[in-house]
Amino acid sequence: MQHQLSIIIPILNEAKIIGKLLHHLIENSTKENLSEIIVVDGGSTDETPEIIETFNEVILLNSKKGRAKQMNLGAKHAKGNILYFLHADSFPPKDFDKHIINEVKKNNLAGCFRMQFDSNHWWLRLASWLTQFRWRACRGGDQSLYITKMSFDDIGGYNENYIIYEDNIIINELYKRERFVVINKKLKTSARRYEKNGVWRLQYHFWTIYIKKWFGASAEELHQYYKNHIIS
Repeated sequence: MQHQLSIIIPILNEAKIIGKLLHHLIENSTKENLSEIIVVDGGSTDETPEIIETFNEVILLNSKKGRAKQMNLGAKHAKGNILYFLHADSFPPKDFDKHIINEVKKNNLAGCFRMQFDSNHWWLRLASWLTQFRWRACRGGDQSLYITKMSFDDIGGYNENYIIYEDNIIINELYKRERFVVINKKLKTSARRYEKNGVWRLQYHFWTIYIKKWFGASAEELHQYYKNHIIS
């Protein structure tokens, strides 16, 4: 069976970085391993759509705002048997496609890469180092997620009730099924939210959201807390 990736990127107003990411994906993968790159726009008001349309290899879809909705729409249109969900400010390692396909061939049906922030702050360096371990607490959407389309459909996709925390919900389901591996290669991601909010302030709010969910907070409560305390 030939394995191919469908890369799915949810975006909103990412004109500053989307072109760089798309070049990176094309230059660091093998064409035969990619079914398509799908960018799902949640209603950008900057030049994001115009930049994407300069790439012949990329499919642009328009969606209602909300990463879960956007990623599910991308998955619906994907033709590859492996879905690779990626944030617009996360840059996977060279030959990421080969690394993912190799894991699927070993029957590791879902997983992510280790992560490295583009920051020298000691806490972010420590947090990056911890992502090499399989512990559930070390996971997050910034590390990207690959999953076979069959497994994605089995889980039911992303839970669209969650405006935030949607990555954690699907990762929880994968951990319950013991279908998760961490590929020992580094993906580089932006620390821009930490720079906007302050490292300790943002980390505190992320921990609070995690604890609130642990104690049963609803999707709406988590979203409201995020809106009240975190600058996107």
